[in-house]
Amino acid sequence: MIATSMSLLQHVCSVPIARAMRPRSVTIISSRSLSTTTSSSSTTSRASQVDPHVLLGMSEPELQQLATDLGQQSYRGKQLHHLIYQRKVKEIQDFSQLPLVFRNDLQEAGWKVGRSPIFQTVTAADGTVKLLIRLEDNRLIETVGIPVEDEKGSMRLTACVSSQVGCPLRCSFCATGKGGFSRNLQRHEIVEQVLAVEEIFKHRVTNVVFMGMGEPMLNLKSVLEAHRCLNKDVQIGQRMITISTVGVPNTIKKLASHKLQSTLALSLHAPNQKLRETIVPSAKSYPLDAIMKDCKEYFLETSRRVSFEYALLAGVNDRVEHAKELAELLHQWGRGHHVNLIPFNPIQGSDYKRPHKKAIQAFAAVLESRKVTVSVRQTRGLDASAACGQLRNEFQKSPLVINSDSLESQPENVAVAC
Repeated sequence: MIATSMSLLQHVCSVPIARAMRPRSVTIISSRSLSTTTSSSSTTSRASQVDPHVLLGMSEPELQQLATDLGQQSYRGKQLHHLIYQRKVKEIQDFSQLPLVFRNDLQEAGWKVGRSPIFQTVTAADGTVKLLIRLEDNRLIETVGIPVEDEKGSMRLTACVSSQVGCPLRCSFCATGKGGFSRNLQRHEIVEQVLAVEEIFKHRVTNVVFMGMGEPMLNLKSVLEAHRCLNKDVQIGQRMITISTVGVPNTIKKLASHKLQSTLALSLHAPNQKLRETIVPSAKSYPLDAIMKDCKEYFLETSRRVSFEYALLAGVNDRVEHAKELAELLHQWGRGHHVNLIPFNPIQGSDYKRPHKKAIQAFAAVLESRKVTVSVRQTRGLDASAACGQLRNEFQKSPLVINSDSLESQPENVAVAC
């Protein structure tokens, strides 16, 4: 979750942390137990398509058309757009600027705004906040808000958003995949995470990274729809949005065809195919040469350099020899790249360890000496299990949340993050 104009990832994690240090705390936003009436199979199939009666995610022209379809003048659609994206009103009955008959018609036709309740928040000492959001089908996802204050006192707020409930790719160092996979998120379920972060911080989100739970490229349709909405409706610049992927065949080309000005972040984690397969199991179906070729073509198509994410695992992929091999790999496939080093963040049940600071510095120095642009991601939210690779919802496979008393006594058990 981390440059200036060229790499949002570096931007978030390479600058000084927020000056205002807050003590770690846990807040239960909603204490209602979640019902368990929905079966996993029926929910997955229903959630695979955008709910046709959700307002969040719709563009202004679409909302204008909706208004006219319901017998209203088109300017009522503009009012709807303002209420949803500027005022951020959550319920149709609270659209007080609209005529009562229009509100009633919307509700009778089955329309809803599409905002989910924040079930729990955890605040880390550095001000990072992890949110647990309860979806309509009672599944739980996490998003992370990362505040960074600059020297002038202005704050940049990054939302690290999820694209799936869980993740099917099971990278060996990441907690999310260990928790299993339930389903893809709909476009409004992605957009609402950004609005939820704004609600908690009472501050506008300036940057968005698709680095939360899930593999964005396995839900590319919804991710692109959410990207459009975040850019056009929520008004976050494309260059302030990063889409991360571990690599899914044929999807980088698809993404490139949209010619977005957003950053593509590829989770590389190894300089050769054999080592990468031990860290990223899905790498077997997407050879390194093929993925690097697609990244090169992405740069040529979009003129946007690719940010290569590299999780440093002590004794596994962090040696000087690995750094030299990585530099050779990148130069082999041309220009337009940046390496973002991510020191491993501990997760339960993993034998991996975080490299010593000297090893991290030596790795970065080798890349710099070979003219590879590199940054080291600053760890944020570690004490709230909200750092990179730590997002995991222990209820994501069977999203049955125990009662609020149990949650309060075991706050760590609802950790999931980016």
